[in-house]
Amino acid sequence: MFSLQEVRRVMRAENEERQIALEYIADAWNAAETDGVNNEALSHASLFAALATLVNLYGEETTAKLIADLPKRIEMGEYSLDRIVQ
Repeated sequence: MFSLQEVRRVMRAENEERQIALEYIADAWNAAETDGVNNEALSHASLFAALATLVNLYGEETTAKLIADLPKRIEMGEYSLDRIVQ
């Protein structure tokens, strides 16, 4: 059984790893833009790569359930970089 302290440590580590991953993706995205790849093509390729990876890791059914909440999360502004959180 995990202690609360252990759970927090694991969550911090996961958040740090996700932040590092996001920085790698941002660097690759910026390099592609510099090379003239348009944002729409980058977006579609990124979504395809992410979904294909999730399907490979967890299967189609689990991945479909995972992304079923995306419309609501998008509408709530979770993916809007310019939103103001009060």
